[in-house]
Amino acid sequence: MSLTSFQKRYLRGLAHSLNPVVMLGQKGVTPSLVNELSLALNHHELIKVRLSGGDREERAAQIDALTTDTGAEVVQVVGHTATLWKRNDKEPRLPLPK
Repeated sequence: MSLTSFQKRYLRGLAHSLNPVVMLGQKGVTPSLVNELSLALNHHELIKVRLSGGDREERAAQIDALTTDTGAEVVQVVGHTATLWKRNDKEPRLPLPK
């Protein structure tokens, strides 16, 4: 499901007060990190991820790997922090506007 710009704006407002739940280390995107990210997305639906250092291309590659492996949508990226969203099909927690 692709998010509309209105839905992304709504989710950005909800994510403003959140702290990063998952933090990438020096090893980057590992299978155990992807597993933890999937668990966090299933529980919270909307989370922030703190990316490891590096240039923009490296951070973009990390975000691409995380979204591909988990099926999450990127809501926003600010500096070293990315906000991701994925709908929990069994128990949706966040209602999205149409």
